[in-house]
Amino acid sequence: MNTKEPSVTNLISRWKGGDPAALHELTPLIYDDLVRAAKARLGNESYARTLEPSALVHEAFFRLSKQTTLIAQNRAHFYAIAAITMKRVLIEHARKRMAQKREAGERVTLHPEIVAQDGPRLDLLALHEALERFSSLDPRKARIIEQKYFGGMTNEELALVEGISVATVSRELRLGQAWLRLELSGKHAKT
Repeated sequence: MNTKEPSVTNLISRWKGGDPAALHELTPLIYDDLVRAAKARLGNESYARTLEPSALVHEAFFRLSKQTTLIAQNRAHFYAIAAITMKRVLIEHARKRMAQKREAGERVTLHPEIVAQDGPRLDLLALHEALERFSSLDPRKARIIEQKYFGGMTNEELALVEGISVATVSRELRLGQAWLRLELSGKHAKT
């Protein structure tokens, strides 16, 4: 992966500078990583039956390719942007399915680091709404959780993207995940 980094970073820089050919060169270098992240998000969940990892990556990449300016500074930052884009695709997909079936939403299991493995399954839309509320309280912690959960980023990659130490990322994740567990369990007082 380290051998790809200079090429990926260079291609992102060229794409950011307006070189459309850079996107075509970038795609094969990052595609497998994005599919792995998508597979991790979809797992065996119910919406995985209607949304394949490759379809999630294709839709996210299509949306990224339509951007006229890309703000990614390097490979890790690009993956963070891709993670947020995949999250948006999943949220839209869940909303469409919910509207079609008039159900309570799509059920997902959070990454083991966010909720205990034996914890309850939760609604993807509830997760999204909780992260939106959390973002208004602590944007950095919310971003870190989104990038960890939806992008499968490592603590080292998160530290690079956020410009903080790995120890700070670990601390932010623990605190943010604790808040999120409380919020999703309904134990926070509603204001």
